[in-house]
Amino acid sequence: MGTKKKQEPVKYIKEDEFKTACDEVIGKEHVKCGIGTLGEKTVHAVLKAMYEPCRDFHEVALEGYVADICNDTGIIEIQTANFNKLRSKLAVFLNLYPVTVVYPMPCCKWISWIDPATGEETGRRKAPKQWNSYYAFYELYKIKDFLKNPNLHIRIVLMDVEEYRLLNGWNQTRKRGSTRYDRIPVGIREEVVIEQPEDYLQFVPYELQDVFDSKEFAKAAHIGTDTARQVLNILCYVGAVKRVGKKGNAYLYDVSEK
Repeated sequence: MGTKKKQEPVKYIKEDEFKTACDEVIGKEHVKCGIGTLGEKTVHAVLKAMYEPCRDFHEVALEGYVADICNDTGIIEIQTANFNKLRSKLAVFLNLYPVTVVYPMPCCKWISWIDPATGEETGRRKAPKQWNSYYAFYELYKIKDFLKNPNLHIRIVLMDVEEYRLLNGWNQTRKRGSTRYDRIPVGIREEVVIEQPEDYLQFVPYELQDVFDSKEFAKAAHIGTDTARQVLNILCYVGAVKRVGKKGNAYLYDVSEK
């Protein structure tokens, strides 16, 4: 069985940088109208200012694409969803530059509704779901083929957000199928850092036994079984864990020897 060399989560909180970026971005014109340069939304704009305060390094034309940030450290791409759209960029950029993909996720979220006809804001409530870094694997799976590339680095940024949605849905309350107007970040919880394949060991809960299945992993990580299977798929791919057998129809896993 593999020797468990699990590591402490690589997490940082950039409260000062986050506050400075919020002060710089929030309240400007693109927040008032919900759209700015290249259709930019507020979370994207705040993180861009946080990771690179100098605007000279923003929206840089490079190799036929536009990089969110290009500076002395390499390229930084801030992707709020739809990682499949990154694939063509990564296929080009990773051959030439270090690339950091920043994925902002809501930890706690408050939802308010806006009547598109009047602009009236109503119904602020806290969303019952709380997110954690394991839910990032849904998007990471879409760029799975690139995850072992030494030029690729990942930042999962968990933050608290105010989400504004338009009352333009199709059911009686106009909420089902509604359009998300914008998300305003109000606090940062942590930044989870993945610099190399070994860093994926931080996602293996300490309390697991030497051999475990996806249900045991899900229970220890406090996530659903489907999410656990997706996480384990990637952990196997990058070499953090390995399949060591089966129990019935379930695969058994152990931490890989390093």
